[in-house]
Amino acid sequence: MKNIIIRNVIEKDIPSVADIQVNGWKTAYKGIIDDAILNAMNKEEKIESFKMNYQKNGFIVAELENKVVGFCRYIDSNEFTPDMQDIDCEITALYVKPNLKYNGIGTKLFQFVTNEFKSKNKTTMILWCLKDNEPSKKFYTKMGGKIIKERAIEIGEKEYLEVGFEYNI
Repeated sequence: MKNIIIRNVIEKDIPSVADIQVNGWKTAYKGIIDDAILNAMNKEEKIESFKMNYQKNGFIVAELENKVVGFCRYIDSNEFTPDMQDIDCEITALYVKPNLKYNGIGTKLFQFVTNEFKSKNKTTMILWCLKDNEPSKKFYTKMGGKIIKERAIEIGEKEYLEVGFEYNI
């Protein structure tokens, strides 16, 4: 897809970002995460949450024809995987509008972040993905990741398995 602009998030992007995340969960995780959790997702709560922390760490959006169509959050440290000391950066969220997947938007977001990490002399990145999310796992493998770890996380009151993809950047 041509004319995709990758840029830092600004406050007016937050409603679009929240919408992409809520709709992304409802489509990607249908049949994986309990329907009750997906149905209870609230865009307004997500907007408030993003407003409180959108300036923290890396947060970029993909824009197409003046509309936000994807986003990515990342950190150039190891806050979430303390048991793996060789990891020095992480993509913590990568979402594309469900109806625009498979158009190169996720790839552009991913490449922007890895280039950013390279410029900061980072060497090993991790990205966590729900184990049962086969389409995303395929994408992360295509981007060069290798599954190196599995862990349980709690969503709602239920445990789910995640796999960690490692990237040498």
